[in-house]
Amino acid sequence: MHMFSGGGHHMGGMHYFWWIFWIFLVGVLAFYGWGRSKNRQPSSRETPHAVLQRRLADGELTPEEYEKRKALLDRDGTRS
Repeated sequence: MHMFSGGGHHMGGMHYFWWIFWIFLVGVLAFYGWGRSKNRQPSSRETPHAVLQRRLADGELTPEEYEKRKALLDRDGTRS
């Protein structure tokens, strides 16, 4: 008589588990690894003037504050 009386059905569950595991793993890698690396832009640091312009456009600074801070940057010679 064979050790697994059901024709080895006991191991069948483990076989399905591994298929699910590998499909899940590939899905996670595809979502977190491969998909995100393509969408990244080259890392470039914003210049101080670009930050001021963005803050003015977003309404964080008034035009007067923008001009005052821009003059300070220009005076300090940090314009790139």
